[in-house]
Amino acid sequence: MVCAQRLGSNHYGAQSVIWTQWSDLKIPAGLTHLPTDGVTPRAEDLAKITFYVPTYMYGPAALEPIAKMSSLQVIQSPNAGVDDVIPLRPKGVTLCNAAGVHDASTAELAVGLAIAARRGFAQFAKDQSVGKWAHTTHAALTDSKIAIVGHGNIGKTIARMLSGFEVQVTSFSKSGTDGALTMDKFDEQLSTFDVIILIVPLNAQTRHLMNTARLAKMKDGAALVNVARGAVVDTDALLAELNAKRIFAALDVTDPEPLPVGHPLWSAPNTIITPHVGGDSKAFEPRGRALVEAQLARFAAGQPLVNVVAEG
Repeated sequence: MVCAQRLGSNHYGAQSVIWTQWSDLKIPAGLTHLPTDGVTPRAEDLAKITFYVPTYMYGPAALEPIAKMSSLQVIQSPNAGVDDVIPLRPKGVTLCNAAGVHDASTAELAVGLAIAARRGFAQFAKDQSVGKWAHTTHAALTDSKIAIVGHGNIGKTIARMLSGFEVQVTSFSKSGTDGALTMDKFDEQLSTFDVIILIVPLNAQTRHLMNTARLAKMKDGAALVNVARGAVVDTDALLAELNAKRIFAALDVTDPEPLPVGHPLWSAPNTIITPHVGGDSKAFEPRGRALVEAQLARFAAGQPLVNVVAEG
């Protein structure tokens, strides 16, 4: 949930030291922006940093320095999901995510993957690679019954984008609020959906949300689209269904990730894989910069930060 957090005014001032991957951000007066190589902070600067923005898409290497940031007050993640940051957050440090930055890019990929899975793009791509013209008839997104599991900002954006298609969309969430149904209703209706789109955070409750039992309930020929986290799906159970050629999968995330060379998912039938690019489009740069600049302005002025996931 997106919320605001006010840090005490004594947290701000001339001693506030910022590190981001961008060297040309608009930095408010009173804040010091450390030199950056666009990758990670210098070792000699770690103890000075009070506001840290890990480099986008740099993985664990961008998070490892947090343990040595003894003056840290705020971590502003460039990602919407922060399941990898939460275990590393020092006590007393505020953690914010990038809710809103990736909504449109991730949603459009989810819709694109749903279309690709329904219209047989994976097979057409294989045919193209060998110069084979093979006219085949596939399912369509049109008239599909679609479940969106996850009703946060991105889930709502997916639903809004799908409203331009002739489809029936039902959203589900743990709380079942704001127009979504609860997960028990998802289990009741699971076998009726042509497409299931996953966009939930990864936590103890959502790990292997799509397990052997739920995957087995999917309608023959249905498509599973995962733009959440790889471990939301039980990979072994998914492989069993894919190898039986019973369902389709369009995956922007996998478990494990990155997917190793030779992993059976690479060659599984009816499968499309993209390498976790949902939010990593050219739309990120201006949106990410704008969020960080706005947060720094709030930080410098002693105003509430937004997108707070964990309070300091």
